[in-house]
Amino acid sequence: MPEQINILFHGIGEPRRELEPGEEQYWISEAAFAAILDEVAGWPDVNLSFDDSNTSDVEIALPALLERGLTAEFFVLAGRLDQPGSLGADDLRTLIKNGMPVANHGMWHHPWRGMDDTTTRAELAEARDRISSIIGRPVTRAACPLGRYDRTTLSSLRRLGYTTVFTSDRRPATPGRWLQPRFSVYRDDTPESVRAAVQRSRELRPRLRNAAAGVVKRWR
Repeated sequence: MPEQINILFHGIGEPRRELEPGEEQYWISEAAFAAILDEVAGWPDVNLSFDDSNTSDVEIALPALLERGLTAEFFVLAGRLDQPGSLGADDLRTLIKNGMPVANHGMWHHPWRGMDDTTTRAELAEARDRISSIIGRPVTRAACPLGRYDRTTLSSLRRLGYTTVFTSDRRPATPGRWLQPRFSVYRDDTPESVRAAVQRSRELRPRLRNAAAGVVKRWR
């Protein structure tokens, strides 16, 4: 069966906003980012994405992608737009103008698990509509904040017409599947460690463990 490797970046360089608890583990140096980008750019069937709508998306990631002729998808937090250290409306238009898709990461980085109706509406519908109104095109793809989701969330995403939903489940994806797992890049990662993580995920025991964890998330 064909596979696709989805690689997920977050912040690059020095943060320009106060980080959430534990968020620092997802921020990498500019040098590490460049090295990992060069590594994964040569892989077949690789898909790149960025979460959390940090200003480093346009200041560091976008020029690096354009220099290498690469495309990545940027999952945006609608509630952080135009806040210090986060992307603004003009930044989203810049990404679109340069051929980079923009999609939904929610309103406030709220975990998409156990949400009530009001929170579900804000995170999945209102955030999507706000982003869509800025970029002037429909938003049909989403990424789950903190990698958390449940059966109710997935049902709401389907009902709202999302065509693809990305997680952080650290295993290869099947091209075209509605639910797409991704490999997050961590602070201490190197090209070698990212390559090793992907290779480990293909081994039988990790593959079975990750598949079981995915089933639990989808049905709890």
